[in-house]
Amino acid sequence: MSTTEMGVTFGSLGVLGPQAAPDIARTAQDIGYSSFWTVEATGTDAMTLLGAATVAAPKISLGTGIIPIQLRAPTLAAMTAATLQALNPDAGVLLGVGVSAPGILRSHGIQATDKPIGMMREYVTLLKECLSGESVTFEGDYFQCSRFRLGVRLGERKPKIIMAALNPQMLKLAGEVADGVLLNYLPASHVQSSVEQVRKGGNAKIYAYVHAAVGELEKSANSARRDLFNYAMADGYANMFREAGFEDEVNELREKQRNKDRDGAVAAVSERMIQAINFIGSGTEVTSFVKNYIDAGVEHPVLMPMPWGEDRRAVTEATMRAAIAAL
Repeated sequence: MSTTEMGVTFGSLGVLGPQAAPDIARTAQDIGYSSFWTVEATGTDAMTLLGAATVAAPKISLGTGIIPIQLRAPTLAAMTAATLQALNPDAGVLLGVGVSAPGILRSHGIQATDKPIGMMREYVTLLKECLSGESVTFEGDYFQCSRFRLGVRLGERKPKIIMAALNPQMLKLAGEVADGVLLNYLPASHVQSSVEQVRKGGNAKIYAYVHAAVGELEKSANSARRDLFNYAMADGYANMFREAGFEDEVNELREKQRNKDRDGAVAAVSERMIQAINFIGSGTEVTSFVKNYIDAGVEHPVLMPMPWGEDRRAVTEATMRAAIAAL
C-alpha cells in the first residue's frame, strides 16, 4: 500500500451533535485512525470541537477540512492552530483552509471574492509568517497586520497547512505553497489527474475525503442524491464534476433547478454518480472503495462516513471499521 495513515472527519456527522465528537475521536484512535477532522460552515466551531477531541484522544492528529479563509484572519488561524498544537504535542495539527462556497459566505454576510487564487496565495503566505514565531508586518490586497508575533511558543512540531482545492489553478497553487492538498467530492478515477495538477506546483502531500456508508443503496440513494445535488449547485464543484465525467448529470440537474423542478433536479443525480462519489454498500465493498483512492495516489485518505440509516451511530462505526481495513 502507498499509505499507512487514514483520517476520519466529523464533518458529515453533525446530526449526532457535538457531544458525540470526543467519543468518535476516541473510537477512531482505538481502531487505528491517525487523524480526526472537522469542518466549519454554519454549525460547530471547528477549533472548540477539536479541542474536545484531543482531550478524549490525545494521540490522534487534528485536522480542519476546512476553515473558510474569509471567516478567520490568518493571525487568528495561526493562534488557534498553535494553541491546538500546544495542547496536542504528541500528534499533528493539520490546518486545512479553503475558499468557502458562496452560499456559506452569504449566511455570514460576506461576499465571495472574484480573485480566489490571489486571496488564497496571500492568506497562506501570511499564515506561514505568523506561524514562524517572528514579528510580522504585512500589507496585502486582502489581509494586513502590524508587528504581530505569535505568543504560543512551539517546539519542532508545528501545524501543517493543508489547502482545499478542486480545479487546476488552485490545485497547482496548493502544490506550490502548502504542505498538503485536500481533495473532496471526486471519484477515485479523477484522483490521478488532480495529482498531476498539484505536481505542477510542487510536492504537497495528497489528502482526500472519501465518502462512504455501510448500508443498502436502495434505502439511502435519495440521501446521496440530495447531498450531491447541493454540491453540484456550487460552480466550483459543478466544474469538477463535469471534468470527472458527470457533465450530463450536472447539466440536467441545473436546468431542472432553473425551471424550479427541485424533485427532477435531485433525481438527475445518477446511480453511477452516487457510487463513484458517495458510495453505499457492504463493509467489504466500502473497504474496496477506499482502496481505490489509495491505489489512485491518495497518500492520506480521510473517511467521510455518511450516517444514512435508522441507527446513524451504528452506520458511522460500521463504516469506520470497514474503511480502516483498507490499510
